Amino acid sequence: MTVTIESLSHEGRGVARVNDKVVFVNGALPGEEVVFSYVRSASSFDEGRVDEVLSASPERIEPKCPHFSLCGACSLQHMSSDKQIELKQAQLLEHFEHTGKVTPDELLPPLTGPLWGYRRKARLGVRNVRGKGRVLVGFRERYSPYLADMHRCEVLHPNVGERLDELSELIGSLDAHSEIAQIEVAVSDDTTAMVFRNLVPLSEGDREKLIAYGEKTGIHLYEQPKGPTTVALLWPAVSELFYRLPEYDIEMKFRPGDFTQVNTDINRKMIPKALELLDIQPHETVLDLFCGLGNFTLPLARKAKQVVGVEGDEGLVQRAIENAERNGINNVEYHVANLAEDVSKLEWMAQHYDKILIDPARSGALEVLHQLAKFTPEKLVYVSCNPATLARDAGVLVNEYGYRLKQAGVMDMFPHTTHVESIALFERQ
Repeated sequence: MTVTIESLSHEGRGVARVNDKVVFVNGALPGEEVVFSYVRSASSFDEGRVDEVLSASPERIEPKCPHFSLCGACSLQHMSSDKQIELKQAQLLEHFEHTGKVTPDELLPPLTGPLWGYRRKARLGVRNVRGKGRVLVGFRERYSPYLADMHRCEVLHPNVGERLDELSELIGSLDAHSEIAQIEVAVSDDTTAMVFRNLVPLSEGDREKLIAYGEKTGIHLYEQPKGPTTVALLWPAVSELFYRLPEYDIEMKFRPGDFTQVNTDINRKMIPKALELLDIQPHETVLDLFCGLGNFTLPLARKAKQVVGVEGDEGLVQRAIENAERNGINNVEYHVANLAEDVSKLEWMAQHYDKILIDPARSGALEVLHQLAKFTPEKLVYVSCNPATLARDAGVLVNEYGYRLKQAGVMDMFPHTTHVESIALFERQ
């Protein structure tokens, strides 16, 4: 079919109409005339992919990755980086308006960083495909659950993205070549680690091949025969992963399966921005919710009198405590709590907090927001990986608890994808 693209969806797909039915066309930009093929049909909409661009948008660029049309990891490589930022800002503002019924007083300049090789955390699929005569390593195809046949990845850190063929050959040489399900990737400032999820015990020969690969490349290798607690180091004898926050003289140690920000450059800009918005004073006590390893907690402690961090994952809290000790920071305390439940009777809720920072998962922080109302902090900074739940929670803060949405903006944590990371400042009126 030949259509003219009217607009762009939140997922970065072109929107057109055929016989009064909406069609979402992957790889198309607003204003373009394209030839597309159908890939999926539903009752209220269809999906398609571009076969040919007859009239190109001025925002169209040539994708850097040769696998862009097949791989589902990126969806916006055909769009200029400036236009990608505009799309993400528009999504954020639209969610604020329609979901939260709020409008920020000021739109913050976007936080941007490197466009390529930025991704330091990933979970790569692995599958031995006999029809292709090799083991596939990478991400899923855009339109199916199958792995894409790819040889490199431009958004992964080069220590990983340029080694997909190497990994394919390595796994293909193992006795367990059909029983390696995935590779968890974690790149620290000085080290690259890979956790091989093995569905069967590794033979001695397989272990020797993996260790030899580690010795050759310097990559730290782990195996994981069952759940996350079974992760075990294969090579070297000792492995330490960490990232530095030079502005605060902090070194954050983590394990390969721990949650850390995928984009170190944006993280190093995000933390100072959050602290700037909070305007921490030396006499203040700050609450850091969903604190993880202490990514915000420890920098906050460099500015505040006292910081309390709360996190639901007990293992992360233990690492957060160790990170505080490692960096000689003693004005922090950590607590384990499920922030989706009633926490009103917990010890840390009995304290007073001058300011609050929240960095929840995609589901947002709605449950705990209602319990925080009693603190009436002067400022609250909300870091979000989902503009829909941020907007929902912003509506609660503004329309129920009398806060004002002073500033908000996007952070390009995931270039070339439609993933929107954002930050917002709320002030008590």
